Amino acid sequence: MDSKRYPAVDVLTQQSIALKYRALHRRIIEEGLYDCNRNAAVCLGLTWHQLVFLAHDAGHMGITHDYQFDTVIGILVANFIGGLSLGWWKRNHNVHHIVTNAPEHDPDIEHMPLFAVSHRLLGNLRSSYYDRIMKFDVVAKTMLKIQPWTYYPLLAFGRFNLYRLSWDYLIARRGPRQGPGAWHWYLEIAGQIFFWLWFGYGILYSTLPDHWTRFMFVVVSHLTSSPLHVQIVLSHFAMSTSNLGPQESFAQRMLRTTMDVDCPPWLDFFHGGLQFQAIHHLFPRVPRHNLRKAQRMVISFCKDTGIPYALYGFVDGNHAVVGRLAEVSRQVSILAKCQQTISDI
Repeated sequence: MDSKRYPAVDVLTQQSIALKYRALHRRIIEEGLYDCNRNAAVCLGLTWHQLVFLAHDAGHMGITHDYQFDTVIGILVANFIGGLSLGWWKRNHNVHHIVTNAPEHDPDIEHMPLFAVSHRLLGNLRSSYYDRIMKFDVVAKTMLKIQPWTYYPLLAFGRFNLYRLSWDYLIARRGPRQGPGAWHWYLEIAGQIFFWLWFGYGILYSTLPDHWTRFMFVVVSHLTSSPLHVQIVLSHFAMSTSNLGPQESFAQRMLRTTMDVDCPPWLDFFHGGLQFQAIHHLFPRVPRHNLRKAQRMVISFCKDTGIPYALYGFVDGNHAVVGRLAEVSRQVSILAKCQQTISDI
């Protein structure tokens, strides 16, 4: 039957088909049909960027205000769609809210040997969160001298570090093992497996044709979501890290260690509530759609109490952060020269 339906299999006929097939292949190449359309990677990165804000809301019980419901929402968003552990984030972030910008306690500013935003981190300080010494060693001295230049490039790939921290948290079972949150670990593990099945296997391995295309898809999607990491640290890196003692009020400490970012209301979606971090630190469970309203009240409160309210534009805020990194970098260089002079005596 096939001999009647298909062209003859004599040499001339089949050679003609082969030549036309090669010509068709050339057209496929010329039309760019082998090229990966990276718009999908950009869209995925933008989705991750926005979903982190939703996970942040859920982690603070700012959606339904119910611990279990909001935690499940957060895990579905963070673990299942983003591959990041909500449990790790809550453990880290809760400490950050309690001891904001304390070099020895706040994990959000403990990034030795890559970054230091306080001279106190140059003294082999012990982290109460990580339970280890943050060594001011040769690697730290080298990296901190160039931190104003490495700041943005390293943040561009910050998501990979979040993958690492998430798996460390889950594998080591650092979350609650009893009580109402004990079962969350199992849902998180299921979420991590699901993420790497749909993203790692379903998209990268099964859908994309070669290693280079897979590599570029990962790079583009992760770079697209990287502004998030700038937004996360922007509110604190340039602010005070001083300890004024236990007598300082909660409100003053939050306003002293946190800046807000000035932006028009139509741009609120891009910042996802992170532009109101000072307001958020004062009232962590206020939903983000109400933070702009709360801002007016907080500004009035600051005027009444005499507490400065730090409000920067996005560009000026970044300039302040890089300026702080440069300041600490200069201190590292001066300290290195002093140590060298002492050793030469």
